[in-house]
Amino acid sequence: MPPTVTALSSILRKCALVSAMSQVKQTHTQILIHCLPHNVTLQTDLLLAYAKSGFLQYARKVFDKMLERNMHSWNIMIASYVQNSLYCDALRVFSGFLKKGLRPDHYTLPPTFKASGEIEYFLLGLMLHSWVIKLGFEDYVVVGSSVLDLYLKWGRLNDAQRVFVNMEWKDPVVCNLMILGFGRAGFYVDALNCFRDMLEENVRMDSMTIPSVLAACGTEGDHTRGKEIHGQAVKSVIFDYDVAIGNALIDMYSKCGCLYYSEKVFWNMSELNLVTWTTMLSCYGAHGRGEDSLVLFEKMRDCGFVPNHVTLTAVLASCSHSGLIDQGRKIFNSVSSVYGIEPGVEHYACVVDLLGRAGCLAEAFGLIENMKLVPTASVWGALLAGCTMHKNVEIGEIAANHLFELEARNSSNYIALCGIYDSLGIQNGVLSIRRKMRELGLFKTPGCSWISIGGNVHRFYQGDVSHPFSQTIYETLDVIFRTRW
Repeated sequence: MPPTVTALSSILRKCALVSAMSQVKQTHTQILIHCLPHNVTLQTDLLLAYAKSGFLQYARKVFDKMLERNMHSWNIMIASYVQNSLYCDALRVFSGFLKKGLRPDHYTLPPTFKASGEIEYFLLGLMLHSWVIKLGFEDYVVVGSSVLDLYLKWGRLNDAQRVFVNMEWKDPVVCNLMILGFGRAGFYVDALNCFRDMLEENVRMDSMTIPSVLAACGTEGDHTRGKEIHGQAVKSVIFDYDVAIGNALIDMYSKCGCLYYSEKVFWNMSELNLVTWTTMLSCYGAHGRGEDSLVLFEKMRDCGFVPNHVTLTAVLASCSHSGLIDQGRKIFNSVSSVYGIEPGVEHYACVVDLLGRAGCLAEAFGLIENMKLVPTASVWGALLAGCTMHKNVEIGEIAANHLFELEARNSSNYIALCGIYDSLGIQNGVLSIRRKMRELGLFKTPGCSWISIGGNVHRFYQGDVSHPFSQTIYETLDVIFRTRW
């Protein structure tokens, strides 16, 4: 007996679940033998089976030969292209979809949003958002999260926040997107407030939420909130063994000045990956414990981990912060010879910083001149910092002039060169730099310090009296200074 349409359809759907390519081809052959090539159900199932198996060229041939395409077939083709990062192909299919007079549904929109976001097709994104509103798909959380993700990719934080606030139902994915968006834009307080609202609305945390929030806590120096989140992670068996969360905890505690807790988390982790080792190496370096960083680096290698370019950057930065010149030179020379990695600008920047701090400015300048790569602002900035530290005006002017070309509106470069002139009494140079800054409309960004008390972060700027307890603070500081001296 010839196979029925139902039987063939059932086989194709099972094949799609397990990506059984040979069985898909056999079933396709049976469809042709029994003269069923234009059955819409079988064509759609065949299209899905080929797409799921990763053979998009076969899927596209099936799609092009379809005399009648249902909504499902269009959605399969668009989604398959997007899943394989073929965004232009996806949008071309979507364009044909619209020419047929069809309207997108809640399955069509999410992959199309992703495609328009990846290739920065702004007008299409706005048109898609208008479709969402017109067709009443705003309450579909998958569609809403796609709109939110689109605006965040474009850096349109206000629009993203408006979409987020108007969403009636939020799941962990939506909240994670908004927290991550705030964090990337540097609005860490807003990221923490979003997390607080998430908990109040009883939206459960997942393994993607915690690292984003911990990153915000570390940047804001909010040690108290970071410990609370750590406690919540420990209570959950799933989170307690998550490597990404462990790495985020190490980084957060270090940024909050609690290196002891970073070490404690590191040594208590049941599973370590290369990111874990690299994070801990960076923590030691940031706290000026270069020797400990080198010891950990050797231990990492003994455990069978091969350092990548990020790990080597962390070790070189640790040497720089601790003034370990010989060790830094040795590691830099081994980047290519031992690890087979071509030194990048970040490695050169670390070594230039190391030599500059030690006063070896001529050697640092020679290293830059012999670079195979084009020196970036980070490399010249490291050299200028060394010149500022050791009051070297000749090399400092060379570094500064390169930075003026690369970062014409970065005020810190002008201020650094001005500091060198001022320290050497070169008043003409000071006046020249200040005049140039006025012409460019640049000004010095004031330094800021902060402290976290009871979960609230208090910031202080030089000469700032806006804090409600500023008078009491200044009086207390005055008493401390008078008592000390």
